[in-house]
Amino acid sequence: MARQPDDTKAAKFKSDDNALIRELALLLDETSLTEIEIERAGLRVRVARNISIATSLPANLQQASSGTAVSITPAAVADLAKHPGVVPSPMVGTAYWASEPGAKPFIEVGSKVAVGQTLLIIEAMKTMNQIPSTRAGTVTQILVEDGQPVEFGEPLVIIE
Repeated sequence: MARQPDDTKAAKFKSDDNALIRELALLLDETSLTEIEIERAGLRVRVARNISIATSLPANLQQASSGTAVSITPAAVADLAKHPGVVPSPMVGTAYWASEPGAKPFIEVGSKVAVGQTLLIIEAMKTMNQIPSTRAGTVTQILVEDGQPVEFGEPLVIIE
């Protein structure tokens, strides 16, 4: 007589998998990551979310002097990434302009900065990471909103 699969084991396995996937999905939300992959006991699980990257400017830069809206194409974002004064994000996380809500921002457009001066903070996995200036100069553009999720390598600030 052939042995029948144990339905209780299959049900437990599926509920454990569902719990793991839910836990990883929550971790994605908490850390602003776009994907997580783990392997354990021969089981490989990858959880990812589709994120469409909106190409926009901070609110203070969205109106041109003529009053018309400014639009940025993906090519313009790529051009910003190649700018010699760009400060790219060294990590995935959430960018903040100040050390705490309501505090004065570290920089503003037009601010003079020195090498090593804190430009903004990126929170990653509940840790606040100061992002220092890699060069001295004047801040000409701040490319992220306060509280905006950022990706590794995303342009944050332009210093000329």
